[in-house]
Amino acid sequence: MGLVRLRIKEFAAEKGWTLKEVSERSGVGYSALKVYARSPGLATVDVTALHKLARTFDVLIEDLYEIVKD
Repeated sequence: MGLVRLRIKEFAAEKGWTLKEVSERSGVGYSALKVYARSPGLATVDVTALHKLARTFDVLIEDLYEIVKD
């Protein structure tokens, strides 16, 4: 199973938002965002959260993550 890293911190920084603001704007729980943003590689991610974050940052879902290990 591959690992992915979510680029939440990068997109939040571009917008000048904190993780708390991203949580409020997206509807994704703050505790989940902290885990997503700080993890160097995740095996599982909530697809609904990805959709919400992509809409919030106005990017494609594919832009939100990078594969760190196949």
